Amino acid sequence: MSRIARNAEGAGPFTTRLTWSLSDGGTAVWESRPARKRGLLTVRAAGESKSHSRRADSGSVARLGRLNAIAAGAFTVGGCLFASGAAVGQFGTGGLTGAWIYFAGGLFFNTGGYVSLLQAVNAPRQDGGTGALAARRWRWWSYEPGRIDWLSTFLLFAGTLVFGINLLSSLLQGLSVQQVNRLVWAPDMVGCILFLVSGHLALAEVCHGRPGIRAHDLGWWIVAVNQLGSALFLVAALADFTRPATGSVVNLDIANWGTLTGALCFAVGGVLQFFERP
Repeated sequence: MSRIARNAEGAGPFTTRLTWSLSDGGTAVWESRPARKRGLLTVRAAGESKSHSRRADSGSVARLGRLNAIAAGAFTVGGCLFASGAAVGQFGTGGLTGAWIYFAGGLFFNTGGYVSLLQAVNAPRQDGGTGALAARRWRWWSYEPGRIDWLSTFLLFAGTLVFGINLLSSLLQGLSVQQVNRLVWAPDMVGCILFLVSGHLALAEVCHGRPGIRAHDLGWWIVAVNQLGSALFLVAALADFTRPATGSVVNLDIANWGTLTGALCFAVGGVLQFFERP
């Protein structure tokens, strides 16, 4: 059965929504995030005015559901641990206690980032003129920079790994000011930038182009809340720079509160993601 693409939409070189004609006269619409997160395709039969959703096969749907639950849980726990680490730094004794809490939270962020990438790698794809999503063989890795969902989740995962360097270095004792800025602050900044770029791509994916407001779209709320968290993380990182002349950070309160509120955004995004299931 053949298909004829009628309209392709997206951001730059990326296609995020594709509409095509089916051989029976109907139409099918594939959208990147619903297909990846929920295993859904929108189909309108010939002569009908209303569309209905068509799911992928049961195996793909079950796989997507498991991956989504793991990623949602990891970001929820990781966000809560990061917020706890910031609270310890702001209201408690700080020191290694807060650093170890951050490190534990970073492991959950690593897990959430990699599982999000796995979801993009193993998402079902549109299948010819059948108006269905085809299952894919399970893979632990792929290289597909031409897909916006893959690139967004890959940058997210890379950001969590860079944050890991920052968190591991923060456990070291006796570092000079230059070493703190190089081993702790610099990876923190790089991780924040990767998170922001990943979030921008995710917004472009759900908006099919220029980012805007889609208040009735759960996927948009998840991405928007996470992007707000990334921006707060960046503010916190800028405030956490250690001045070489004095050996003190720019503003410890902003660093702690920015991290705390940003982490809570990711925790909220994780909770919302539980509802974005197949």
